Amino acid sequence: MKKNLTFKETIFVASMLFGMFFGAGNLIFPASMGQMSGNQMWAAAVGFLIAGVGLPLLGVVALGISRKNGLLEVSSQVGRKYGVFFTLVLYLTIGPFFAIPRCATVAFSVGLEQMMSKESYTMALAIFSFLFFVAVLFFSLRPGEILVWIGKVLNPLFLCFLAILIVRALISPMGKVVGMEAQGEYATGAFFTGVLEGYNTMDALASLAFGIIVVNVIRGLGVEEPENAAKNTVKAGALSSLLMASIYLLVTLVGAQSRAVIGISKNGGAAFAGIADYYFGAAGAFILAVTVTLACLKTAVGLITSCGETFGEIIPKGPSYKVWAVGFCVLSFIIANLGLNSIIAYSLPVLMFLYPLAITLILLTIFGKFFGNDVVIYRWVTGFTAVAAMVDFANALPEIAKQFLHLEGFLETAKEILPFAELGFGWVCPALIGLVIGGIHVLIRRTK
Repeated sequence: MKKNLTFKETIFVASMLFGMFFGAGNLIFPASMGQMSGNQMWAAAVGFLIAGVGLPLLGVVALGISRKNGLLEVSSQVGRKYGVFFTLVLYLTIGPFFAIPRCATVAFSVGLEQMMSKESYTMALAIFSFLFFVAVLFFSLRPGEILVWIGKVLNPLFLCFLAILIVRALISPMGKVVGMEAQGEYATGAFFTGVLEGYNTMDALASLAFGIIVVNVIRGLGVEEPENAAKNTVKAGALSSLLMASIYLLVTLVGAQSRAVIGISKNGGAAFAGIADYYFGAAGAFILAVTVTLACLKTAVGLITSCGETFGEIIPKGPSYKVWAVGFCVLSFIIANLGLNSIIAYSLPVLMFLYPLAITLILLTIFGKFFGNDVVIYRWVTGFTAVAAMVDFANALPEIAKQFLHLEGFLETAKEILPFAELGFGWVCPALIGLVIGGIHVLIRRTK
């Protein structure tokens, strides 16, 4: 049994990690963040990297340390019912509720949307998303060929085009960032807003869902001891994270510079399309649209496949994989037609609820050996975190939803009681309180 991967094996795992976490959709958020944050872009970018790069890496490491065989087993350390609930909600979030529909709308926003009039937008999105999900379903029922072909050909092609675009933008910047004032919440809290923007990548959630694949590959290469597997995961993850972080920073910079010419776009997809059109015209925009669409197709196929298989395992007497795949494609098609802006707006409250639970689960799993992975601590921390995360969920709802539910008074009171609630981190102190109470409970039980 060996302790470390060879250099070649480390590069292989790093490449796989990058491919799993970095999709075409990951570009839209740093581009939009750059436009909005302006001269505060570096503070925002640091926050974004913590949530969009650091947390996913920790998620994979946690799975490596845990000796568990996937998300259901890891989350069931809190309790079996909680594990099933958390696993199902997480997969629905990174699947048919948000991430899969977003694949279609990102592809549409970067491609066809710029050519459509407002009057034809709804019909064009419906037709495009229908054809997109017909293709997704076709390949989801026979995923092997498309995943391999796109992974080996189209993703490298996409990254090459992206590199050309970024280099071109750096050589001939559209404007200077220095004089650009930060807009919205970036003006008052660029770092924390950047962290919340990093939530939108959903990569920390995906790391819990897909991280076992990486861990099993490392184990299959001969590094079986959990601590050694985790150590080698960090090595490979550091390489892939460095590449992801570099791309995020550069796209954020290009996005900020683009504001001087195209202004602040309504979303990151429109921003990226505008940047490509500025530097390469219609031909460049077309190439970008095609490669982004195919990359999004690959991501959607992978997510449909993972969700279908997971639901089939958790509900063994339920529908077959084919039925799940068809159902998820239909649901994703319906949600996709809400448009990219609506999907991003309504996904944020769910992410504000799930991310604190994912973060605490990751940290408890990594440091579990210091408290014997005692279920009492898992439950106290998770319970306090969940209650506080509901406040962050409510606070992130669109204004119309807050007014309809009459949440204004409740949220004002919660912000006064919970430290950092105004910033979207009202769960931090309750989680620490849960940790202290759980620790005291364990100590009292052990002294009896």
